Amino acid sequence: MVHTCFDVKDYVTGFGNPDWKKTHEAAGRTAAAVSCLLKNGATCVGKTVMDELAFGITGENMHYGTPTNPDVPAHVPGGSSSGSAVVVAAQLVDFSLGTDTVGCVRTPASFCGILGFRASHGLVSTVGLVANSQSLDAIGWFARDPSVFHHVGHVLLPASRVEVRRGKRLIFADDCFQFMKAPKQKSMHVVVKASEILSGYQPPQHMNIGQHIAKNVPSLKEFTETANTLQQGTSTLKALSNVMILLQSIGGKEDGILVIPTIPDFPLKLDSGKHLSSEFLEKAFVLLSIAGMSGCCQATLPLGKHDGCPLSISFIASHGKDKFLLDTILDIYPSLQEQVGIASNSLPLPDTNGDMDTSELLKEKVVLLQGNAAFKGKQWNKAVKYYSEAIKLSENATYFCNRAAAYLELGCFQQSEADCSQAIILDKKNVKAYLRRGTAREMLLCYKEAAQDFKHALVLEPQNKVANLAEKRLRKLAN
Repeated sequence: MVHTCFDVKDYVTGFGNPDWKKTHEAAGRTAAAVSCLLKNGATCVGKTVMDELAFGITGENMHYGTPTNPDVPAHVPGGSSSGSAVVVAAQLVDFSLGTDTVGCVRTPASFCGILGFRASHGLVSTVGLVANSQSLDAIGWFARDPSVFHHVGHVLLPASRVEVRRGKRLIFADDCFQFMKAPKQKSMHVVVKASEILSGYQPPQHMNIGQHIAKNVPSLKEFTETANTLQQGTSTLKALSNVMILLQSIGGKEDGILVIPTIPDFPLKLDSGKHLSSEFLEKAFVLLSIAGMSGCCQATLPLGKHDGCPLSISFIASHGKDKFLLDTILDIYPSLQEQVGIASNSLPLPDTNGDMDTSELLKEKVVLLQGNAAFKGKQWNKAVKYYSEAIKLSENATYFCNRAAAYLELGCFQQSEADCSQAIILDKKNVKAYLRRGTAREMLLCYKEAAQDFKHALVLEPQNKVANLAEKRLRKLAN
């Protein structure tokens, strides 16, 4: 099945809107991607509902209704390719086609608990497709079975020469995982375990993609500034172009695959689109824009459920490495699902950033002094280690608050938020804990909660200038 962006000969391409359908003639020929599949033995059995004019991330359509998410019927299926995802998840068809502009295949694949693929921009023909944004639109597809998923991709993608591949290299974007609500035990750790028991995979690597981009494209700051002259505007576009090129090359030439959460949140409840929060959208687009803006290929892989809702993760490969990415998924998928089962039956583990040592415990005061010295020396990981040792000796609010400050410097905002919360439980008048938690929450785009923290800090210290300025700024963002 295909959604109503695709032309099918002798049928009107409705584009999810009845007025559009009324004002357009039947298509004179079938879209190139659909024709390619038909020539290779596929059968098109119908068209599916989508977000109106492909504008939307929930999959809800006020004219034609919302396709029912088979996995969680009370929640949205995700969009805009909602119907295409639902018919696969409901086992009505083996695979289906969709389009992906800003997450229109990846989001519903995640929300419906199935495989989804966004092809590299321009690699699969979009002839016969009603465009939403030609500079971002890419063909995508859904499947339940990794073999079907793999086969559809190899049919649609252009022929390429056989390359000698080195060991696959998984690169985890640690800062992206901080937006994810599910624990790392059910996401990042599952992928690590799955790759460890397979041959051909190099040891996993970790990076902070935000810091990587800021370091390598210092001119990016111009993108956030108002361009008053043509020269400034050109510089801004050049900075954005450099970011896109950098994102395309993150995987490098050694078969690198960037691993990120597909989307930070669980499927929203039905009718939530009417009051969709800017916070939800901002967090979602932080993750979805990586492949969207760079034109890279991205695959969404289901990871079972957490708290009754579908959970997924995404693999991103450089532009044009679509078949390599599909081959990797076919290889790792059985091991991945095995690890999903193990993680689902395991007791929860503490969610740490992996930097903790098991070195011999030192006396409380000595460890605290070592932690403070490391912090002043900007040795953040060492500071975390020493403060962690101090916490093992005594669960003191100051130790949690100090470690939260080190986590902030490392960009580990979820861990910082958690430490501040623990410090507040132990000492409800700890101003620094509220200030640091507010900062962590702001970086996690939780503006309302951050504003509340700074407001609470002002109650405790009415003259605190940092809290005053932050609370005003965040109140505006939250509204």
